[in-house]
Amino acid sequence: MKSDSRLSGVLHVLLHMAEHEGPSTSESLARAMDTNPVVVRRVMAGLRDRGFVRSEKGPGGGWTIACDLRRVTLRDVYEALGEPRLLAIGNRSEAPQCLVEQAVNATLGDAFAEAEALLLQRFGEVTLAALSADFHARFAKRGRSGSRNHSGRHKHTRPHAVTIEDTHDA
Repeated sequence: MKSDSRLSGVLHVLLHMAEHEGPSTSESLARAMDTNPVVVRRVMAGLRDRGFVRSEKGPGGGWTIACDLRRVTLRDVYEALGEPRLLAIGNRSEAPQCLVEQAVNATLGDAFAEAEALLLQRFGEVTLAALSADFHARFAKRGRSGSRNHSGRHKHTRPHAVTIEDTHDA
């Protein structure tokens, strides 16, 4: 079963957008998320509806950050994505009358609910600003080694002039 990586991908591009001066096109964001621009527009529309990003049409247009990174949490972004399933595992439901299955499902269901509640609580404690600070700390720790990203397209320069492609490592 393939995992749903939309939250990770959206957080990734939001941080890139926060570092990027000016709008980012759906095409450039799609390259960063390794997906189609149509998918990016659909996902970003949910973020726009929540006031996290804004879009401008036409030449020179694209997506920009419209929120204070200190006020937006991972949970806010998760909710804007439509609250995708957090856990890939679930209960068996082939024999709902089976008392063994009922016992197993009740125990697992409680554990799943607790795990999801803990994840959502943690998501609510981490802001986009905290993620950005983590990126800057990692960037500073590595220094200006000039290492190339995984696609070999760009070299690192300084944190405030980072492009979407600049921060990817091999």
